[in-house]
Amino acid sequence: MKRIILLIMAVFSLFGWHSAARAANIEKMAPTFWWAGMKNPELQILLYGKDIASSDVTISSQDVILKEVVKQANPNYLLLYVDLSEAAPQTFNIVLKKGKKTTTVPYELKQRTRKGEDIEGFTAQDVLYLIMPDRFANGDPSNDVVEGMLENKVDRNEQYARHGGDLKGIEDHLDYIADLGVTAIWLNPTQENDMPDGSYHGYAITDYYQIDRRFGNNGEFKQLVDKAHAKGLKVVMDMIFNHCGSENYLFKDRPSDDWFNFKSHFVPTSYKTASVQDIHAADYERKIATDGWFTQVMPDLNQRNRHVARYLIQSSIWWIEFAGINGIRQDTHPYADFDFMAEWCKEVLEEYPNFNIVGETWLNSNVLVSFWQKDSKLAAPRNSNLPTVMDFPLQGLMNKAFDEETTDWAGGLYWLYDYITQDLVYANPMNLLTFLDNHDTSRFYTWEEQTKNITRYKQALLYLLTTRGIPQIYYGTEILMPGDKGEGDGTLRRDFPGGWTGDKTNCFTREGRTKLQNEAFDYTRKLLNWRKGNEAVGKGTLKHFSIANGTYVYERKYGNQSAVIIMNGTDKPQELDLTPYKEILPKAQATDVLSGKTINLKGKLSLKQRESLLLCF
Repeated sequence: MKRIILLIMAVFSLFGWHSAARAANIEKMAPTFWWAGMKNPELQILLYGKDIASSDVTISSQDVILKEVVKQANPNYLLLYVDLSEAAPQTFNIVLKKGKKTTTVPYELKQRTRKGEDIEGFTAQDVLYLIMPDRFANGDPSNDVVEGMLENKVDRNEQYARHGGDLKGIEDHLDYIADLGVTAIWLNPTQENDMPDGSYHGYAITDYYQIDRRFGNNGEFKQLVDKAHAKGLKVVMDMIFNHCGSENYLFKDRPSDDWFNFKSHFVPTSYKTASVQDIHAADYERKIATDGWFTQVMPDLNQRNRHVARYLIQSSIWWIEFAGINGIRQDTHPYADFDFMAEWCKEVLEEYPNFNIVGETWLNSNVLVSFWQKDSKLAAPRNSNLPTVMDFPLQGLMNKAFDEETTDWAGGLYWLYDYITQDLVYANPMNLLTFLDNHDTSRFYTWEEQTKNITRYKQALLYLLTTRGIPQIYYGTEILMPGDKGEGDGTLRRDFPGGWTGDKTNCFTREGRTKLQNEAFDYTRKLLNWRKGNEAVGKGTLKHFSIANGTYVYERKYGNQSAVIIMNGTDKPQELDLTPYKEILPKAQATDVLSGKTINLKGKLSLKQRESLLLCF
């Protein structure tokens, strides 16, 4: 009997322990792989698995140096910091040893396929087309519901439910997008949002390294980027560093309580981020604005924790290197830690010097917005390193300017003129993201009845595409889709008609659009394709004149190329003496891009009510 027991123990020793070692697998590893030859040679590898912290860690590679092993309060985590200064592309082993048990984790360092300088960011020469993936088009109904994910239904009649849009749906309509004339697509978040409800919008990330399976997978995301590039379209990825979803494993089984603000306890934000730059603000006001949580299901990440900071920075660099995206839109930028965000921007732009990042800076004045732009004198000696900020004040003005009567001192287009006169507060006015609407605001047309006034849209779009900055158009704007935020955010994010099999109308086709929609679409397409490659508006200076007779006149100029915009902001005809504008009117006549007519520029110019001219020289 004793011999039998000894034999059983020997067999267990040979097979059982080895099996147990294999069973002690790593549930999560982030990032899943990396690249040799990056400018920053340090890499954080996060390992997550039951009770792995008591293991001794070694690395099999000669040229990958294990600098630091960090254990957290939670024994299910190990953070490894390695030096890749001398590392060649390879697969090496991370070896976890606990007593006689050994777990081997292969880790791949890939060969870089491009230089960081080769990644071209978006600029003022581009126009972004903003898409909410769940609401644009359903190209693959088989991934509408994914077994095991918490929200397991699709209901297109419910504004806060998932509707089934995906990456394949966007890919299927790249020709439509490219033909429209935009040069880049900005996608609302595509990373995993495995939340019980409300997961459609993407702003509660549960895995920073995975595309949500209801949209597709990582390979399909890269494929979309490649196909977009092949059609001359850049891709901007939405990211969120301020918070994550409460179902994220980093929160559910957090490494330590200080990975999240207020020691991982819910304390709501005040949403008053003006306090960050308010020289009179109390310390409490700043803390509650930046450290408070958006909602209880969106835990607020503590970027002052160096491990959190490194995790987030690496996740963004991973997506740039992996997929070749051209830009990042950072959600709720002022809500996160200023110094961390500045370091993140700095590191990304050091690795990818031609890249671009735009931060969501939802503040109600140009002074407050300008504080967040790179090299702002108002923030000095601090520097956000954020190249592009969102011009929310201009968005608000554009949504009323084309409804009001313009006088020489107030109303309508005067507010636009007056606002642009204050551009000296910005370090770089050309690096402002300008827009009529987006997924968080009421659409430019709040109600269906308003769409009958198409002149309003034509003037607004002309202004958007010819003033300084980087224009962004929200999907559906080109077909006059309305939406009222007062009726719920889901109404701003309605499905694009024709994106689903069986839709009664298909606005991706001319036949599926109404006469009014086609008029808007044709106008949009004409302007966008005129703007594409036009250096006067993409690179040029802006010179404008004060309002005269309710008319706004301004010029965009680059080298010998110029475009002059003349806009009547009143509901009656106007006669404009052209003498004050001689410095921007080098010829006696010019062709109006909008109508194709030849315009005489001698003496006085007669304009119909709300008429606009786009003259090129």
